[in-house]
Amino acid sequence: MHVQEMVAEPYGPVAKRAALWLLFLAPFFYLTYGTANWLASLRDDVGSIVFDWERAVPFMAWTIVPYWSINLFYALSQFVNHTKSGVDRLAGRYLTAQIVAVACFLAFPLAATFVRPETTGLPGFMFAVLGGFDKPFNQAPSLHIALLVIIWDHLRCRFSGPAKIVWHGWCLLIGASVLTTWQHHFIDIPTGALLGLFALWLFPRAGALPFTDFALTGDPWARRLGAYYAAGAVLLLAAAVVGAFASAVWLVLLWPALALAIVAFGYFGAGANIFQKEDDGTVSLASRLLLAPYRLSAWINAWAWTRRLPARVEIADGVFLGRFPRSGESEGCDTVVDLAAEFEKPFGPTPTWISIAAMDLVRPSAPDLERAAQAIEAARTRGAVLVCCALGFQRSAGAVAHWLVSTGRANDWAAAEAMLRKTGRPVHLAPPLIAAKEPAE
Repeated sequence: MHVQEMVAEPYGPVAKRAALWLLFLAPFFYLTYGTANWLASLRDDVGSIVFDWERAVPFMAWTIVPYWSINLFYALSQFVNHTKSGVDRLAGRYLTAQIVAVACFLAFPLAATFVRPETTGLPGFMFAVLGGFDKPFNQAPSLHIALLVIIWDHLRCRFSGPAKIVWHGWCLLIGASVLTTWQHHFIDIPTGALLGLFALWLFPRAGALPFTDFALTGDPWARRLGAYYAAGAVLLLAAAVVGAFASAVWLVLLWPALALAIVAFGYFGAGANIFQKEDDGTVSLASRLLLAPYRLSAWINAWAWTRRLPARVEIADGVFLGRFPRSGESEGCDTVVDLAAEFEKPFGPTPTWISIAAMDLVRPSAPDLERAAQAIEAARTRGAVLVCCALGFQRSAGAVAHWLVSTGRANDWAAAEAMLRKTGRPVHLAPPLIAAKEPAE
């Protein structure tokens, strides 16, 4: 995914766009939130999910101040943008959180069960105003937490030094306040955070939106993989819902369920954009956290398949083929050409990193193979090159084979495959997994 720098636009039109969005968002928020509250109040089957330890959470009246402060940051954040696109994307995150949360409130409303003590002074006034429109029914996922995640992420890059530390601290206080004001139960917090991350992922700070270039794939193998992941997501969702009747701990399965649903979306047609991997090998924070369950399973799978193999093998002229490097495994290489969409480059110092993100187990596009071959040949003149994917069996092997043929180091695709297999690497280049490029006659 190539990310272009956003060029700042004249602030007047940006501020106007922000004001217009707020004129829509504010009434939309109160209308939908209030309607969900009202409908829940009419039902006699509204339950609650409360852990026993929550009864030890103290009521701290003064924390209504940080709790309320999110309303100020909600509005101000729209004006802290450099472009109209930035305003639109933040509004998209707000709307996503609002729509999904309200849909959950309508489908399975939950109630807060703790009765707050009488409070006087400024906190008492603020609680009274809050109680005027925020009835104790809209609980999980906490919209307050979802919006907090969105606003925290939006403003954290605008601060530096001590101001950044203060911002992080205040956001932690806002997050804790949903418990210390007895406004929410614990289960509302992780579910709200998951919703906030989803909104951040759906409308990233920069780069293509995950759904922008979606086109239903014509590759039957990719569709089959998408169906497998979708089925896994449905099974985990069902287990989370059914298991929640016995213990709320089962709701943790919502996280991997959402991760698998996103991966299925990628195989069905969204492609590698779902991982939000940039050309330098880094990924967005939302992608890193939201897809962590999938990435963990992918790491385990890579370890299981490659644990007895060398990390890399030399193919020709300083070009190496290998698995995705762990920390320190790329030492001795000047460049890494990486085709693993699902993994982020290791933290810490690394060689020059070139990411050409491709989905696992499906055919990389011809332009991606050509781009990889050109990157390999250009980087080879500067020193050793590691070409990798998760295992070093398919995507990266296809890229190296393409490089061998396109540069004349192999006469044809079969000869390139033979060169790769000679190293002892168990490569898989046959269709439909990897596209072959035969040499021109």
